[in-house]
Amino acid sequence: MANEEKWLCEETQKLYERLPDRAPIRQFYFLAHGSELPRVKREKLLKEWKRRFGDPDAGLQRAIDLIHGNTRRSRRGVPLPVPNQLPARGHRPLGRDGLIHKIVEAVRERQDSGNGSLIVLSGMAGIGKSTIAHHVAWILEDRFPDGVLYANLRGFTGEDAQPADPEHVLDRFLAELPPYSSAAGLDGKSAALRSALAHRSVLIVLDDALSAKQVLPLLPGVGTSAVLITSRKTLGDLRSHHEVDLRPVGPLGEEAALELLQEKVSVADRGKHAQAFTDLARLCCHLPLALIVVARRLENRPHHTVDVLARELAEEREKLNVLHLPAHELSVRMALNCSVRALSEEARRLLWQLAVHPGPSIGWDAVMDLGMVGNGMRADRAVEELATANLVELRSDRYRLHDLVRAFARHYVVPVVPGALESFEKATVLQVLEHQLQNVRACDRLLDGQRMLPIGEPNGITVAEPEGLDQAVSLLDEEYDTVLLGIRLAVEQGLEHYMWLLPMALVTYQWRRRRLADALRGLTHATEAAESDASPVERAMFYRMLAGTQWRLEAFEPAANHLRRAILLSEQDDSEAGLLSLARSLHALALTLRKQGCVAEAEEHHRRALVLYRELSDLVGEAATLNGIGTLHYDQGEYDEALRFCADALGVVERTTDLSGRADVLYTLAKIHQSRAERNEALLLYRRACENYRQLENWPNEDKVLWLYADVLVAAGRSPDAVEALERVLVLRERMGGAGVHEVRDRLEGLR
Repeated sequence: MANEEKWLCEETQKLYERLPDRAPIRQFYFLAHGSELPRVKREKLLKEWKRRFGDPDAGLQRAIDLIHGNTRRSRRGVPLPVPNQLPARGHRPLGRDGLIHKIVEAVRERQDSGNGSLIVLSGMAGIGKSTIAHHVAWILEDRFPDGVLYANLRGFTGEDAQPADPEHVLDRFLAELPPYSSAAGLDGKSAALRSALAHRSVLIVLDDALSAKQVLPLLPGVGTSAVLITSRKTLGDLRSHHEVDLRPVGPLGEEAALELLQEKVSVADRGKHAQAFTDLARLCCHLPLALIVVARRLENRPHHTVDVLARELAEEREKLNVLHLPAHELSVRMALNCSVRALSEEARRLLWQLAVHPGPSIGWDAVMDLGMVGNGMRADRAVEELATANLVELRSDRYRLHDLVRAFARHYVVPVVPGALESFEKATVLQVLEHQLQNVRACDRLLDGQRMLPIGEPNGITVAEPEGLDQAVSLLDEEYDTVLLGIRLAVEQGLEHYMWLLPMALVTYQWRRRRLADALRGLTHATEAAESDASPVERAMFYRMLAGTQWRLEAFEPAANHLRRAILLSEQDDSEAGLLSLARSLHALALTLRKQGCVAEAEEHHRRALVLYRELSDLVGEAATLNGIGTLHYDQGEYDEALRFCADALGVVERTTDLSGRADVLYTLAKIHQSRAERNEALLLYRRACENYRQLENWPNEDKVLWLYADVLVAAGRSPDAVEALERVLVLRERMGGAGVHEVRDRLEGLR
């Protein structure tokens, strides 16, 4: 031993004389000679080094601490070796400063209070967990004088590699922490590690963990050591054994995604192709691995081809081929495959079904209904497994598939299913659409109780029956985007029953939210299906809904044509249902003719409808036609006649529960009284109509009433109340897409 120490002193002396500016040389020189130097000379030497070379780096600082007695030594007085197993330092993770700062501060605070830390970074494949963990470790390594241990646990690797055996990892760790243990077996070695760390302060990085079972034997017990774990799973089982600080890692923000994508792109090219780069980042879903692959591809192609790359990424089948660079060990497809391989058969099947589902999100009941397809499965357990694996995200009580996960599951996952996969896919699609249709219909019944759609009773479908109108509208707000994609799926699959009934069930909601372009698109695509699948009376109803949408878009000529078609279809059925359909079609055409200025023809159709409604004892229809006739007299300035018809209409509608019809009559009466300069009556009626429309969540009609209500308030000298009404109009128009917002703001500016 004496000869070895002499040799070490001589060699470090030679190296130091040749290369004094090298920090590692100074570190070993100080370890070999520092304990022999008097304290004054040591301090003088360190001061000289600091003057020449700046503050000591982490390695030299550890050597100084060892010589000064600030860290552990063996019983023979020789400084204990300090491991530093971190991989080579890489780039700073872009867009992660906030997360990194929070983790670093959390570890520091617990260490300062004498406690250890257990941080789990969890997220989908390619999200950048390891990069963050390594960077955090580089920042924190100086806080841990007894070193840094690192292990790649290979939890999610290719088929040619197995996850790391925790016992083998323990062997490596214990070899770095003398006195060396002779413990045997997993439990014995785990206990030995806890003993070795009890009076040390070590940072441990466990990368790519498969499960809590793999990780638990590698964790310290008491002491101030800290552990950073990365995993594609949330490792929730750890919480029953340790205090865990779970840090989910999500996609990058747009700015950071663009910075990563354009790292080697000139400023001029960034500006020239700004939109294309933004599209690329979006199509990569701001996933760091995908962005790195695309950036690598751009290194070998002219930047004017960025548009071509964006078009390729926009194709779902091509997307994952673009993001596949196996020669550089960069592949989103391979990364996702490792995650999916670790799933149970049921979870893989459900993942595939969720990719068949049109998205963008799906509720719990719909997931459970998917589990009923085929021979059934425990969909609750399967979706929990997918969420734990970060392959689906639970957000606002709805599950979402990342676009890249959806593409992978749709085209690269082959589930184990009963029977032929094609039959199972068709059954899955039908289950998705039937669930949507039954649940939208349940909401639509509360929005329009007068309309009966030919939808059978639910069979094997979970229906969330809303308790009231508010809940029905809220449910449709949540499901709206999903149902639109369901309609598109029905069209793509040529499923006529759903092609026309889903748009029909949704249209009343769309009218009340003024989503008229969506309504027109859905109904237009459904026309052929309705002609093929529906009865004459049902087709008449379909054309009334199509006309009602065009009427609201002020396309009165095509609306009138569709209503004439509805009348002809209704006349083919002399049953009570046919007569009711005829009355409604005549009434709707009368309203349209009024807009076209055909007053006499409009009144004729109203009166024909009125006769039919009275024969059928349909009070709602009777009130609506009386109100329609009153409106025609109002248009002609015949206010007394208008008032008489509308008063009769109010008397009839108040014998029903039809809130919408009542609001319509109140609105017409308010306009009549306003024209007769009967301000107080007009104010009262406008307010009542507005309250009814608000209760119905009918934004366009509430907007219309409030606009006129504000006129009367201003005329009455009540400008503050008018401002309040117009502020509500502003909110409504912003919710409905922003049309007419500037008009409202100008009017408010004039009143304030």
